[in-house]
Amino acid sequence: MILPIVMAGGSGSRLWPMSRELNPKQFLSLADEQTMLQVTVERLSGLTDLKPQIICNEAHRFVAAEQMRQLGFDDCELLLEPVARNTAAAITLAALKAVQDGQDPLLLVLAADHLISDAEVFQQCVRSALPLAQAGKLVTFGIQPLSPETGYGYIEQGPAVGSGYAIARFVEKPDLATAQRYLASKKFLWNSGMFLFKASRLLDEVKAFAPQIHACCAEALEQSSRDLHFTRVGAEAFARCPSDSIDYAVMEKTADAVVVPMNAGWNDIGSWSALWDVGQKDESGNVVSGDVMADEVEHSYIKSTSRLVAAVGVRDLIIVETKDALLVAHKDKVQGVKKIVENLKAQQRQEFHCNSEVYRPWGSYEAIDQGHRYQVKRITVKPGAKLSVQMHHHRAEHWIVVSGTAKVTNGKETYLVTENQSTYIPIGQVHALENPGKVPLELIEVQSGSYLGEDDIVRFEDIYGRA
Repeated sequence: MILPIVMAGGSGSRLWPMSRELNPKQFLSLADEQTMLQVTVERLSGLTDLKPQIICNEAHRFVAAEQMRQLGFDDCELLLEPVARNTAAAITLAALKAVQDGQDPLLLVLAADHLISDAEVFQQCVRSALPLAQAGKLVTFGIQPLSPETGYGYIEQGPAVGSGYAIARFVEKPDLATAQRYLASKKFLWNSGMFLFKASRLLDEVKAFAPQIHACCAEALEQSSRDLHFTRVGAEAFARCPSDSIDYAVMEKTADAVVVPMNAGWNDIGSWSALWDVGQKDESGNVVSGDVMADEVEHSYIKSTSRLVAAVGVRDLIIVETKDALLVAHKDKVQGVKKIVENLKAQQRQEFHCNSEVYRPWGSYEAIDQGHRYQVKRITVKPGAKLSVQMHHHRAEHWIVVSGTAKVTNGKETYLVTENQSTYIPIGQVHALENPGKVPLELIEVQSGSYLGEDDIVRFEDIYGRA
């Protein structure tokens, strides 16, 4: 019995400006029409009958749930982390939850932001590792290296054990000369961060080698509560948990770790140059997406999401356009994008936090324009969805319906607003917005006031459990 555990945490900061704090790379369509989370789950088709368990940050719960719903998993289990505490805590939480009902499944632990081009080979490798995991081994999957990659950790293979090898040692990201030696030796594999083991065996080893992680996760799960299909763990207990990788906490210390080689076209899509590597290239070696015109451009990655991007006479560039930001970088310097993101965070820039289009459980909104004391948004509300009953201390709102029908609560009044009609919500007025129809509701919201931040919301009632 294989229970897939999909870790959908992480920030994906090297893929800014597409990847943002509230919408990181695992929830984006980067190398496929589906998002990376959806592709990861689809890769499991035929391998197991059990529904995957998704582990994600609490802030991402609605986008994760919506993407799983699109795959037909309306009641998919989502385990929410109140704060990020690395992979050891996430996997320990999942293992503790898996044994709650007396079961002891094999946990297939996957990251939601990896690309694997050959799903059939991936499944064959997992099946070949089943006897090892059933015998109590802690299996990790190592990727057969194709180049002297300096951006990955490595695993040195020891003696053969079943379909895999004992692990001689884990090594950190090497310099180029060391990576070249690893490639030539044929004894080293890239560390993929994918695992297969019995839930009970993993917990035994966590308790032995990382007892504080085990104790904090057990306490956090004991304090958990259910909210729709979400499991919220105790925030205070989980925050006390050490932030370690599962490699450091367990795999480097246990005597039962084995590695099974995999050659399934794996890539962790850690940068824009990685997307150029795996993308379909034109005759000039360019990977182009969106409205792009290129003349005498070679070996570049150009992505447009909202407007025409024109490039002339350049090569080896990464050009990524979104509605609110533009990235231009040399392909060899894309790791430096993380520094840009750190500066955006330090300056508390909106471009770090979210895209111009922000997803909510009821739909989405997009910032159109803003200035001194005003802001304009385009709001889309899904059929049957309802925003919270709320009020604002510092802003008034004017709503103009573009399409569909809005059911508006404005103080003690409730009424319908249809296409080309509008309504006004004064400062301090308790109000709510609902789409009672069968088609999406689209409206323009004009906010005006002394403070227009999203934290100026006092919620009185919310069907999605938001404070």
